[in-house]
Amino acid sequence: MTSESVQPMSGPSRRAVVTAAGAAGLAVALTACGSDDKASGSSTEQGSGGSGSSPEAGAGGAALAKTADIPVGSGKIFKDEKVVVSQPTAGEYKAFSTVCTHRDCPMVDLKDDIISCTCHGSQFSILDGSVKKKPAVEPLEAKQITVNGDSITLA
Repeated sequence: MTSESVQPMSGPSRRAVVTAAGAAGLAVALTACGSDDKASGSSTEQGSGGSGSSPEAGAGGAALAKTADIPVGSGKIFKDEKVVVSQPTAGEYKAFSTVCTHRDCPMVDLKDDIISCTCHGSQFSILDGSVKKKPAVEPLEAKQITVNGDSITLA
């Protein structure tokens, strides 16, 4: 009777499988975080909207609200769009990102003209995007909106 030796099947080692899985996870994470609009300077290129039409008007922007929905001296948060629209003075409309510039936390706490980050306590003016309370030091990113009649649209 002959004895057959048991030979392990050839294939990737456990170490190779774990390394590949880790590399794939890292690639996904880096891809998700790969675009940083702040670094491209888009916040200054986009402007803060206004009460007139722009060349981008009607370029597929999502209708956000009616002008009557935005109180003078305050604003309204649009959570799904991650934007807050304000009316600093009658007939003047501005929009800013609701993502905190300190640690990218979403902000949904709005009182009067101040939007607050519940993660670390930063506060911003929704009238001009400026920092009102640290730890954030960068202002909110301006978003482009258009006002056509009584409709406010995200460009």
